[in-house]
Amino acid sequence: MKKSLLTLFFLMITFFNWSQSVNITEFGGWFETAYVKWEPVSGVESYNVYYTGEGITNQNIDNPLIRSYGSYFRADLLGLKPGNYTITVKAVIGAVEETIGTTTASITVLAHDRNGFAFANGRVPGAYKLDGTPKAGAVILYITEETKNTISLVVTGANANPCVGLQTILDGYKKGNDTRPLIVRLIGQITDPSYLLSGDVVIENKNNASSYITFEGVGEDAVADGWGIRVKNATNIEIRNLGTMNCNSSEGDNIGLQQNNDYIWVHNVDFFYGDAGSDADQIKGDGALDCKKSKFVTFSYNHFWDSGKSNLLGLSESGDTDLYITYHHNWYDHSDSRHPRVRYYSAHIYNNYFDGVAKYGSGSTNGSSLFVEGNYFRNSKNPMMISMQGTDVWSESKQLNDPNNQGTFSGEDGGIIKAFNNTFDADNGTNSMRFVAYGDSTFDKPGNNGSLVDFDAYVVMNRTDVVPSSVKSFKGVNIYNNFDTDASKTATDYIRSLVPDSPTDAKAKVIQYAGRMNGGDFNWTFVPADDASYAVNTPLKAALVNYETQLAYIQGEAVPSTHSLIVTTSNASQEVIEGNAMESIVFTWGGDATDVSVSGLPASGLSYVKDTAGKTITITGTPTETFSYSVTTVGSIGTSISESGTITVIPPGSTTGEEVHNFTVSEKVSSFYSISGNMNSTNGSVTYDGLTLTRRLKIETATSITYTTTVVSNLTLVFDSSFTGKIKFDNVDYTATGGIVTISDIPAGSHSITKNNTANLFYIKTVYNTLGLKDNKAVKLKLYPNPVASSFEIASLANIEQIQIYNMMGVLVKSIRNTKTVDISNLCSGSYLVSVQTNQGVHKQIIIKK
Repeated sequence: MKKSLLTLFFLMITFFNWSQSVNITEFGGWFETAYVKWEPVSGVESYNVYYTGEGITNQNIDNPLIRSYGSYFRADLLGLKPGNYTITVKAVIGAVEETIGTTTASITVLAHDRNGFAFANGRVPGAYKLDGTPKAGAVILYITEETKNTISLVVTGANANPCVGLQTILDGYKKGNDTRPLIVRLIGQITDPSYLLSGDVVIENKNNASSYITFEGVGEDAVADGWGIRVKNATNIEIRNLGTMNCNSSEGDNIGLQQNNDYIWVHNVDFFYGDAGSDADQIKGDGALDCKKSKFVTFSYNHFWDSGKSNLLGLSESGDTDLYITYHHNWYDHSDSRHPRVRYYSAHIYNNYFDGVAKYGSGSTNGSSLFVEGNYFRNSKNPMMISMQGTDVWSESKQLNDPNNQGTFSGEDGGIIKAFNNTFDADNGTNSMRFVAYGDSTFDKPGNNGSLVDFDAYVVMNRTDVVPSSVKSFKGVNIYNNFDTDASKTATDYIRSLVPDSPTDAKAKVIQYAGRMNGGDFNWTFVPADDASYAVNTPLKAALVNYETQLAYIQGEAVPSTHSLIVTTSNASQEVIEGNAMESIVFTWGGDATDVSVSGLPASGLSYVKDTAGKTITITGTPTETFSYSVTTVGSIGTSISESGTITVIPPGSTTGEEVHNFTVSEKVSSFYSISGNMNSTNGSVTYDGLTLTRRLKIETATSITYTTTVVSNLTLVFDSSFTGKIKFDNVDYTATGGIVTISDIPAGSHSITKNNTANLFYIKTVYNTLGLKDNKAVKLKLYPNPVASSFEIASLANIEQIQIYNMMGVLVKSIRNTKTVDISNLCSGSYLVSVQTNQGVHKQIIIKK
């Protein structure tokens, strides 16, 4: 008998390994990372992933590095030495791991390019060693949309431990007492954490030379969405492989080096539009990657997507020493200006690709020295400029230099640019590319100072040539400091030993490697007309505002249900006049759900009929009192989900009140809303509620709208139809969709509407309702489990903005923001209405607290 059972056991194991073998569909290597993709295996609970190579054998990777994208799984391996590896994926069922698994062919992993001033004086910024592996004792944190507010770590010297939440942990490191290397890995689309510093995540370590921090994205789709990254009072910091978009911080920079930093390396980052600022030149956001009062810095392999102001460098550093920075292999992809715009610094700018630049390339002011070599300028207007001379003061209309009416750099003193081996490719020639080399007499014109004075750069025959002290800026009489050739400056040794790529090779390398891994998950193709345009690219802006990750779930976190339950009649909650029949409600289930259960019915004059074959539940009847119910899916596979509703019986003659303000009719005069601010002097045109609306209130800093309600209400705000920005309601940000903001289930009390983004407001409508129960919008969102013991989860790809919970009397009992795990352990047993405000609309559902 034992022999038979043992034989059967081995047969089962053999069958498991044969039937559950993983089918790998894609794999590859990148800079000190590798990845693998595979098809989901039916019935598999999880996967284990191992790698072998460069002295490592069958090393298991962490769970958060394994993610589902619905139709495929992906695992990323970080912190690898350059070399060759294989990756093995094994399926796991019932805690039993597949014995053999599936293994990739050999994968080549590349080394990061660690050239630049950030590596001067023997420093290695970040928490990785020169060989790409984590430094000894490194702490690795995984930040996801689920864990951003709950991740915890005991930090030496912190005010309180454990530190909970990303910024709180960084606040602990701010003191500089914890010298464990810190690696923060971001996974997927991360929206604003609940705790930020003026809209930024701020990285500090009190300039402790023994402290090292790396802030990095995992894979191709890590995105900081809506918040910025600020570095100050910090040293040995690395930021890499991350997308930054829709930044709405007070500082306004996607990434900003603010003050008192050194040995900072920012590379392989995608810089997308931020939210528009208050100034005219901030329409694409403020700075993409700015640097002030920081020393020994490298910015490399970054991709700037139509940035307005890419790289401001310097502010008030006059007299400071060691102001060294390197820009190399960056892709200025149809960005407008500041590549970089330099005050005071010594900047090495090499092997970058200036691709359809609409305003100017690199600019030198206030005695700065720029060595610009080996760059490729394609259809880029004014590749190099020095303040108040040459092209900076050239008037195209007058065909003369006009310093009184020209000038890009606020009339500041000039610096000197040394140029070598740059390629100027006019391509379709829409940008009137202009470059005046020192001593090029073809640019000399009567009435001008001549090219020995009005020049854009001093062009050398050899990269080691010294710029003579006789070459001076016209304004400020500044000379080039020859930082690149001065052998006494050990920090610049890398320049003298460097063999740069040719401009053509640099262009190809930049296109292949700049930005996130494999170019990231966001694709966009610019057209020739974009070369000369510095306006906002409206379709690009819309695509960024509406960006949504394709990430389904992360191994180790809650798996979204594979059940489906839809109210096909869209009327799960209703108000019914006493004595009348309600509208029929039809629920349809599917996916892995095999049945449904109904709670609360039959009751109060209502009943239901279940059609198991058709997978529907139909609820009908004449309600005799207000009550709630819920329908929950059943199945052996997947997580059950619920839909709920409330049937509210109202007396005959009851109506739903509303307060409407139409600026076209009444401008700012209202007996309900208190309105202060300015009307727009020009009209617009939108249609809403069957009305043609033209007059509009300017939403700006001076604007304020306040009002008071006595019961629960819904609010609708109508803006220009193109508006996709945000408005503040009761100091909470809400995002417009197609020019409309709808806020549901607002508790009674005093309320305010104020500016987030500049906008124009046509129409305000407040609608009162008994319990704030209206039909759900088309939001992909589920609450589970239901009924709930102590907490429930919100499964949604939308951005959660606010969650409000009401009891059945319409009283608000709980309000929280920016979380997908909701603790209701403090609530009494019974039914509650949950209203979830997202960037895609509002979802409302009854939950039952056990």
